[in-house]
Amino acid sequence: MATRKDSAWGNPVVYLGALMLIGVMLGPVLYIIIGGFRTNSQITTDPAGLPDPWVAGNYTDVLTGSVFWRQVGNSTIAAVATTIGVVVLGVMASFVLARYRFRGRGAMYALFAAGLMFPATVAITPLYILVKNLGLVNTLPGVILPQIAFGLPTTIIILVPFLRAIPREIEEAAAIDRCSRLGFFWRIVLPLSVPGLITTGILAFVNSWNSYLLPLFILNNQDSFTLPLGVQAFSSQYSVDTAKVLAFTSLSMIPALLFFSLFERRIVGGLTGAVKG
Repeated sequence: MATRKDSAWGNPVVYLGALMLIGVMLGPVLYIIIGGFRTNSQITTDPAGLPDPWVAGNYTDVLTGSVFWRQVGNSTIAAVATTIGVVVLGVMASFVLARYRFRGRGAMYALFAAGLMFPATVAITPLYILVKNLGLVNTLPGVILPQIAFGLPTTIIILVPFLRAIPREIEEAAAIDRCSRLGFFWRIVLPLSVPGLITTGILAFVNSWNSYLLPLFILNNQDSFTLPLGVQAFSSQYSVDTAKVLAFTSLSMIPALLFFSLFERRIVGGLTGAVKG
């Protein structure tokens, strides 16, 4: 029989399991970050030990170099452009699917839903041929445009319930006030769908920032490398300097981790609103 203390604080087994799961998830991240403060000799002598002494030179070498910041810039440009494209095109397509009745609407929505089950790895070869024929190989647009296409299914699936949940009475009142459908979209639909827009924008940004396979096929010039490709290239170049590779890897993870942590509640709130809608 559960005691009063157990009922107030919950089952200790659940907390223990949650702590173990958190440890398993954060353990590799902490190892990489702390490993950047060690020397190669320390890692060789005691791979699981703490830095003794702590060495910040690996991080300063990466931060003072131009390679890391150039790749951060490339990743930022690709992620921001992808986010803007996904949100803008997604909300426009979602508005049509949610508020208009036309033949083939269900089939179109099902087509976007099927896109969630279509991984990029399946289409990577024909996609590369298409990008090559367009002359976009070794350019950021060659990465941004496919990322927008692959980000639209998730965006539409999230936004359609938001836009569909807007009462028809509001649209009718706007029409009585001589507000056009475009004006209704700009003045009423967009403000009401801000939670969904933020959620889809964050998801698109994080997915673009962490994308590896698509840039690997499209980008061959190191000057246009995004950060995930930069980590792989840096690891190959400094394969004997494990400590510096760990420092570069940890610095590459921090932006995405911070961004996702700061906007985690926005993501959950947006998804909850989509489910309710």
